[in-house]
Amino acid sequence: MNFSPILISIKTASAAIVVTFFLGLFAAKWVAGIRRRFLKMILDGILTLPLVLPPTVAGFFLLYIFGARRPVGQFFLDYFSIRIAFSWGATVLAAVAISFPLMYRSARGALEQVDENLIYAARTLGLSEWSIFWRICLPTALPGIASGGVLAFARGLGEFGATAMIAGNIAGKTRTLPLAIYSAVASGDMESAYTHVLIIVLISFVVVALMNYFTVLEGKAFTGRGRGSRRSR
Repeated sequence: MNFSPILISIKTASAAIVVTFFLGLFAAKWVAGIRRRFLKMILDGILTLPLVLPPTVAGFFLLYIFGARRPVGQFFLDYFSIRIAFSWGATVLAAVAISFPLMYRSARGALEQVDENLIYAARTLGLSEWSIFWRICLPTALPGIASGGVLAFARGLGEFGATAMIAGNIAGKTRTLPLAIYSAVASGDMESAYTHVLIIVLISFVVVALMNYFTVLEGKAFTGRGRGSRRSR
């Protein structure tokens, strides 16, 4: 059995979730803090767009931007000797682009459920907005944010269309588990396909279990706060 697709997928998803987690979290904080409804709607639509676009279309845009003969891709190639398209970095780029909306929407939903009374009380005590975010909003919304991170990790692990467009299907370099399954079926190697499918299914099951766990934690957290506020009255 060839383990390279498994290793490449795990490396790709792990690198992608580090980028996606912080990008999605700070994008969620930024959009949640906007008061203009129209501007908020436009930005939310732009940031969520990769979630509803076909992955191949998202991959096309990535290839158009980061291709070797495109401005951004040419810049990296000329000044840093880094070729983005059809490299392992391209698999990470594709995973980030596709999984970002899931992280963003989960984080935004969790942050918007934080009790505003806590934020107002912190402001009256003289805390800065960043202190409020790190010490109050983030700990309170952490279960929902963690659930979004787990979902984004799984989405990055299972990315196929955008990866095929910008990274290709290069054995030992950019061939992730989904691409390995496709290649195995196309070549008639059903045994390898069955093995890779089983691995994907097991990982997906673990992801669902973790999502349910964090959802339960989030529900308990908000229920506990609701009871506390009623008692205070």
